[in-house]
Amino acid sequence: MNPSPIHRPLHWFAVLTALSTFLLLGAGGLVTSHEAGMSVPDWPNSYGYNMFAFPPSQWIGGIFYEHTHRLWASVVGLMTTVLAVWLWMRDSRRWMKWLGVLAFLGVVAQGVLGGLRVTLKMDYLGIPHGVIAQAFFVLTCAIAFFTGGVWKRISEQKQLTMPRGLRSLVLATTSLVFIQLILGATMRHQHAGLSISDFPLAHHQVWPDTSADAINRYNAERIETTNVNPITAFQVILQMVHRIVALAIFVCVVLCVVQSRRQLGKADVLTKFAWAWLALIFVQIGLGAWTIWSNKAADIATAHVLVGAVSLVAGTLWCVMAFGRSLRTAAIDPEKTAALGALGNFAAK
Repeated sequence: MNPSPIHRPLHWFAVLTALSTFLLLGAGGLVTSHEAGMSVPDWPNSYGYNMFAFPPSQWIGGIFYEHTHRLWASVVGLMTTVLAVWLWMRDSRRWMKWLGVLAFLGVVAQGVLGGLRVTLKMDYLGIPHGVIAQAFFVLTCAIAFFTGGVWKRISEQKQLTMPRGLRSLVLATTSLVFIQLILGATMRHQHAGLSISDFPLAHHQVWPDTSADAINRYNAERIETTNVNPITAFQVILQMVHRIVALAIFVCVVLCVVQSRRQLGKADVLTKFAWAWLALIFVQIGLGAWTIWSNKAADIATAHVLVGAVSLVAGTLWCVMAFGRSLRTAAIDPEKTAALGALGNFAAK
């Protein structure tokens, strides 16, 4: 690989765009946590006003969360557009130019999807809207990473090995994290509060009873009594699957740490990255438990979403560094496969 020279203003603007996207995820999380998704019933206007001229005196209650989310989304959209143009004009790598285009198309799609959720009164569109938001955050972080010095140093190292089994484990774990985020988005947008109100048990059992009588009893015993839909057996099972996948992710990340130490050494940057990833998973599990114990407090639930997004970014960047090493090794080792060689040649363009 022949990485493009670092253009620091472009890199730091990409970092700022990624951070702004992170804040936008938080704003969107607060909209969902406060059940404020339809507080502003029109789009792209806000109660008939131009979005940017809507009087701050009317930013009250759920309107505050929904309207500020829209305003910040506009800022992120503008920044992404600037970033895409800047990459196309300044970065010599063809694939980076197209990553910028992909980011621009992604932010446009997100804006349209969010608008359709309002104009068509289709609340379930909040699920793909939330999932795509996570993927877009990963993309902005990847662009920031590719324009920085760490990726350049990885690309310039001469003698590297990356066990295939470890690469596959990290890729599988990252995929599990993404699946978990989809499950979480589905749970959050059903607007039924907590389908299981205790932890680590579930309705005082290892596996909760989901019979019709049991579901009726759970609904009768729930703490929430206002503006909350009754729960269903499907929602209880969905939350149990969410817990099981969380446990699987924890085990897989522990394995990533163990295998990294064993195969790469404890001083290797990827081993240190695996430890950081494990720390994020511990925080995420703690926030998940706290969300239940706090009866789904809005700030705790939103923090749970944000740490999940950072965990997905961590796994994705781990994969990027791992596969980047493999591509570099293929470029210096003529006996590597032709497929890896072709990918390496493409990445150098």
